[in-house]
Amino acid sequence: MTGLTVRHRRTVALDGIDLDFGPGVHGLLGPNGAGKTSLIRVLATVARPDGGRVELLGHDLSGHRELAAARRRLGYLPQDFGYYPGFTVREFVAYVAWLKEMPGAEAGAAVERAVARVGLTDRIDAKVKTLSGGMVRRVGIAQAIVNDPAVLLLDEPTAGLDPEQRVEFRSLLQELGGESTVVVSTHLVEDVAAACTEVTLVESGQVAYRGTPTSLAELGESVDGAAIGGNAMERGYTAALRGHRAEAATTAGARR
Repeated sequence: MTGLTVRHRRTVALDGIDLDFGPGVHGLLGPNGAGKTSLIRVLATVARPDGGRVELLGHDLSGHRELAAARRRLGYLPQDFGYYPGFTVREFVAYVAWLKEMPGAEAGAAVERAVARVGLTDRIDAKVKTLSGGMVRRVGIAQAIVNDPAVLLLDEPTAGLDPEQRVEFRSLLQELGGESTVVVSTHLVEDVAAACTEVTLVESGQVAYRGTPTSLAELGESVDGAAIGGNAMERGYTAALRGHRAEAATTAGARR
């Protein structure tokens, strides 16, 4: 992404940011309204940027053919994903495999493998409408990984998962990150600490911090724990946000 800009009416969601992601698990952190979902939606090709350039898997996303080629190699779980409640888990994941133009001879085994990876093999022929919220979220993860995507985009993937399921999901993320580029948008710092190889902190449409989870924790260890509270990662997150806001305020004051 070069100079990536996204506007929602009069609001600037992303303000000319430059970012690149390679193989591994990348955590996208930031407060509500920071621009995380806008960034994920552009990368998922469901939203067009208002400015800048985006290249995905060697494809410039400005052309229709390039978009189609990139989408075959994408996996995407939006924050609120739609599904047909009358479909069984198998049918829904198979439907997404068909949308991704997976060969029919491969799709059946791919569906079963994806469902097994999220721990729903025993519910594969249950209708989605009969599942709990956490199970539905796992169906969403299964549809996102059914095509073994080269780029996997997950927006708040652990919402609705219980602690045990979140631990299992983090292990899955680490496994997937060994083969693909995984971008996880979340507000849960502990998920980033446990599963991610890199963290990007977004604030008011700008990149406020970029580094490893270890470096973010080290930043937290350097600040007064009594004043901020929380663990080292949470303190680092807070310190990085406050530092960026102070720098932005200073820059704005100098311009005036």
